[in-house]
Amino acid sequence: MALPGILRRQRANRSLVSHCTHHHIAVFLLTFFSYSLLHASRKTFSNVKVSISSQWTPSDLNTTALALQPYELWNSSHLFPSAEEATLFLGTLDTIFLFSYAVGLFVSGVVGDRLNLRWVLSFGMCSSALVEFVFGTLTEWLHFYNKWFYCCLWVVNGLLQSTGWPCVVAIMGNWFGKAGRGFVFGLWSACASVGNILGAFLASCVLQYGYEYAFLVTASVQFAGGVIVFFGLLTSPKEVGFPELGEEQEGRAEEDANKPLICSMEEDEEDQNYSIQAPDTSSQPKAIGFFQACCLPGVLLYSLAYACLKLVNYSFFFWLPFYLSNNFGWKEAEADQLSIWYDVGGIIGGTIQGLISDMLKKRAPVLAISLLLAVGSLFGYSRSPNSKPINAVIMAITGFFIGGPSNMISSAISADLGRQELVKGNSEALATVTGIVDGTGSIGAAVGQYLVSLIQDNLGWMWVFYFFILMTSSTILFITPLIVREIRLLLHERRLRMLTE
Repeated sequence: MALPGILRRQRANRSLVSHCTHHHIAVFLLTFFSYSLLHASRKTFSNVKVSISSQWTPSDLNTTALALQPYELWNSSHLFPSAEEATLFLGTLDTIFLFSYAVGLFVSGVVGDRLNLRWVLSFGMCSSALVEFVFGTLTEWLHFYNKWFYCCLWVVNGLLQSTGWPCVVAIMGNWFGKAGRGFVFGLWSACASVGNILGAFLASCVLQYGYEYAFLVTASVQFAGGVIVFFGLLTSPKEVGFPELGEEQEGRAEEDANKPLICSMEEDEEDQNYSIQAPDTSSQPKAIGFFQACCLPGVLLYSLAYACLKLVNYSFFFWLPFYLSNNFGWKEAEADQLSIWYDVGGIIGGTIQGLISDMLKKRAPVLAISLLLAVGSLFGYSRSPNSKPINAVIMAITGFFIGGPSNMISSAISADLGRQELVKGNSEALATVTGIVDGTGSIGAAVGQYLVSLIQDNLGWMWVFYFFILMTSSTILFITPLIVREIRLLLHERRLRMLTE
């Protein structure tokens, strides 16, 4: 009698744990810190918004202008007549960055599946570091302020930064199979939150000398990271003579380890006849087409859901330090350090929720419960008192329930989608699918950043949080068909388990 799929997959999980080598650890750490550095440079911009806004407004509204440069030079080159207009332009820059980042993700995923992933990732890191240096450091040293120049640089930066996520997810997908993927990717996807923490720490350390030094430090570290990635990162097991995932011939357990979580009940009911088609080792598998990838089951639903969720997550990412300074009157450096607690919550949330989804063998129900609790935490955080300890606790809880699902969709679920049965284990689909999911999410986030600044300026911060609650609820709505299907599968597997006992 053939064992039900859920029992065979449990055996597969135990068998694959022993396959972890020092190469896996090296890949985990290099991809983790490469994307952390990319996020750290983005976080720098959000952490110094108050300083940039002050520098871009007239000296009679700016107490730091006379200390930074001659009075006559400053008043002849300021960008905006008021801090409100400067803030609106900063929101516009966020939107410009995210739109170009979204467009770049759709392209970078396809490029990453067709070129060497290490080259693409390293090029993106080093080139982006140079653009950030020019944007934040060189222009300030030269006292050159121009809105169109800033916009052009941020478009280029968004395109270059988009090379990061599809490449690192594809490389991780090449090295780590489905066994324990929720936990491994949940832990690994903390790279974005660690990058936020690193960026906030670096910026707060040098911000007293001027915001240009915050850009200088993060850009330098990112450039060095890109060089290390170019010489040290292995993109797939075959580079060191290991078989690709799906090529190992160790029995059915190993095949089940690569079985996706994205499947139908009919497939699960006939699980004993299931087999993964290993790629033909005699020829290089072709990369999946863009529209082919869009038509894969679950890709569009998760992409639309991620558009709503990433809007909320990135709004916290871009605006949280500014909100703390603007709403509570706390110093910018203190607000930067306090905002770290949102990322701490996201790290813990992504890891724990990924582990739970591994145990259940389903992702969508875990996401739904977390997002329902996120609605409550958003409502609670909108009414947080002017107390740093209380604010930090509620902020961490909010990060747990929002950052956790966001990390899971962008990493583990994207890897599941890119390795489902219709792809037949073809690793050349991973970067493309990841680019589609994250690119759609970035479009939502781009629209959101402009809306946040617009809503805040006209209605206040409370209505911004109501907007976040609406978007979080929309995320649940988009994945409702997947939730229903996976709950039915859970009940079906439970019946199977009871029959075998």
